Amino acid sequence: MFSRQFLEELPQRFTGPGRFRFLLQPMIAIVLGVRGGRTDARVGNPPYLFGLLFGAGHIGELLRSGVTAVRNLVALGIIMDLVFQLVLYHSVHPGAALLVGPIFIAFPYAMSRALTTRLRRAMAKT
Repeated sequence: MFSRQFLEELPQRFTGPGRFRFLLQPMIAIVLGVRGGRTDARVGNPPYLFGLLFGAGHIGELLRSGVTAVRNLVALGIIMDLVFQLVLYHSVHPGAALLVGPIFIAFPYAMSRALTTRLRRAMAKT
């Protein structure tokens, strides 16, 4: 997965054909995270990351809702990465696709969901 070839090809992923997906996927993940954060604030769930780490009663529910929200986006990201590998390098490295796709979705989703929950609660207090 972290072979020398993977590390050498990594910069080409951001500059070659398909680079727009590295903007589009995180943007969609942020929109989904904001939507989830608004729901969390409305129903009284803890902020997403805090709930995952420390919310014993809510971990399963939060994890399920997060996976449900981004599963299609993650699958699309993995498939897109595999297609672009085939087009650009004429070979496929599934480990790289399994790593690169979800990173550009999971982190923005989790952060935006947690921050939205906190902001909505702060706005409700004032």
